[in-house]
Amino acid sequence: MSDGGVAAAAAEVRQAIDAVWRIEAARLIASVARMTRDVGRAEEIAQDALIAALEHWPASGIPRNPAAWLMTTAKRRAIDHLRQQALHAREHEALGRDLEALEARYTPDVLDALADAQQDDIGDDLLRLIFTACHPVLPTEARVALTLRLLGGLTTAEIARAFLVPEPTIAQRIVRAKRSLAAAHVPFEVPGAAERAPRLASVLEVIYLVFNEGYAATAGDDWMRPALCQEAQRLGRVLAELAPGEPEVHGLVALMEIQASRLHARSDAQGRPVLLLDQDRARWDALLVRRGLAALDKAEQLARAGHAWGPYALQGAIAACHARAHRAEDTDWTHIVALYDALAQVAPSPVVALNRAVAVGMAEGPAAALALVDALAADPALRGYPWLPGVRGDLLDKLGRKEEARAEFERAAALTRNAQEKALLLARAVG
Repeated sequence: MSDGGVAAAAAEVRQAIDAVWRIEAARLIASVARMTRDVGRAEEIAQDALIAALEHWPASGIPRNPAAWLMTTAKRRAIDHLRQQALHAREHEALGRDLEALEARYTPDVLDALADAQQDDIGDDLLRLIFTACHPVLPTEARVALTLRLLGGLTTAEIARAFLVPEPTIAQRIVRAKRSLAAAHVPFEVPGAAERAPRLASVLEVIYLVFNEGYAATAGDDWMRPALCQEAQRLGRVLAELAPGEPEVHGLVALMEIQASRLHARSDAQGRPVLLLDQDRARWDALLVRRGLAALDKAEQLARAGHAWGPYALQGAIAACHARAHRAEDTDWTHIVALYDALAQVAPSPVVALNRAVAVGMAEGPAAALALVDALAADPALRGYPWLPGVRGDLLDKLGRKEEARAEFERAAALTRNAQEKALLLARAVG
């Protein structure tokens, strides 16, 4: 084979390894973490398996079942790690028999059967990993970084680029998160019924934070970062399969799928932002809309069976109102206001109140909404929020108070750190 052919073959193998790793990383780490009870060590062992693939596959070729090859390699290395631990603890004689029995399960003759066998407990392992990575003992930014690293398969550099944070900062967050989990002796398990609700809320919060950063980037030159939306949607779908009886999980999936359906319509040919009421709804992704409505239907079924109707399901229902309207003027704003009323009961916040005011403006007119927005102006939580003056500027513009509207749009533009958002607001100021 020529040098060019060898290089092309090596590139093909590397591409295959990258693809398998992105898909299988979470499963590998979850399975090894169940054995080692240490998330940080499990990631290191999974990475060792990846390095082994990089060393062997270019020469031996891609295995018939690459996922099983990686799993076998990772579990063998986990067994070696446990054996070393046992030796250090002077307990190797008793534990050795158990480890040899474990090792016998992963001999080459069962390699092809391993992928099927591992499905017996992989779902529980992934659920354990999700709850561990999103544990409330960690600060929010650490939970986000660790989740994207362990469950999303993103590299430190990719996470740093996505959130416009220096790579060393993300690396430090991930390292500190692993150390914090170990220091707090966080068990690698699905929490019991008494602890599950608050822990699940943390998991959902992390996934939605990732999605929101992709849907409306906080800072930088890009209006959206679709890759982050896709990662959050993938994590949401996985969680929905692992926890099918949780209505809020299905509610979050519904919310993300429906909002993601608009991504192609949220910018024009020049990449400039297009707001919801101005979007070409023919460009909305019909498949994602159907997925979202199906997820919302599951949440509603669970609610009818006696489960609580939570904030993500309510936000999913609001998104569904927009999705069901073929034209902006067909939107049932009165029903949206009622849904925001319910949302304000279960998850009150100044942002919810501001969004409700927007819906009131559409249902009852800008004057009614302006009174609500003015009442929120003194809330310290909204002091640096660009969409408070942005919404106020829009309402003033509709009322014909152009000079006041321009000042509000300029104030909003000064508050945002996103270049596209700033350009949009300054364009509104010009009129």
